[in-house]
Amino acid sequence: MRLLLVEDDNHVAAALSAVLSRHGFEVTHARSGEEALQALLPDCGAPFGVVLLDLGLPDQDGFEVCGKIRKRTATPVIMVTARADVRSRIHGLNLGADDYVVKPYDTMELLARIHAVSRRTAAHDPGHGADEDPDVPHPPLRLGPVTIELPTRQVSVDGTTVSLTRKEFDLLALLAQRPGVVFRREQIISEVWRTSWEGTGRTLEVHIASLRSKLRMPALIETVRGVGYRLVAPAG
Repeated sequence: MRLLLVEDDNHVAAALSAVLSRHGFEVTHARSGEEALQALLPDCGAPFGVVLLDLGLPDQDGFEVCGKIRKRTATPVIMVTARADVRSRIHGLNLGADDYVVKPYDTMELLARIHAVSRRTAAHDPGHGADEDPDVPHPPLRLGPVTIELPTRQVSVDGTTVSLTRKEFDLLALLAQRPGVVFRREQIISEVWRTSWEGTGRTLEVHIASLRSKLRMPALIETVRGVGYRLVAPAG
């Protein structure tokens, strides 16, 4: 797997690149945000499987770089940084990062997280699964004015496409496949974020609020106090 390492400290990058290479990764090192964005251009070779993004870059803030990456590619992004406060974690995840690792970290844990986001991306890839019959239709989920196309990860309201982040779509799809069923907060966090990290609870609330706002249907997702959330299918 090709991996883009965005790290301005050459010593840190060299040590981490050596470890990653021993575990079968083909590492490209970018020392700045601009180098990283250039490396992600479509004509720069085979696509990367994962981006490891440091936040303390010399030319741009890592959060800004993450936002730009997410606008041009769905490549998984793992933020690797010394910023350990919850607000920074939430901000990074809301920008579209797939995971957030705080320095200093255990190398084996980092490797496990890389493999985890790679598996999740493959599972959500519409082209994933060679045994699927391309002639078999995948009917969309229709919930009143809301239409959810699972294979293409497209959502529309009254025929107008709504732009969602990867996690927002995963969250909506989870609830929409079982409308009326109450999902516990712990269950949602496990299914969508693949973690039991307690700090993800606040991130879940932020994503729920964002979905309600983007879909312009606050009542679509109901809060079940003390338990979790459920999707209330609109009448008609």
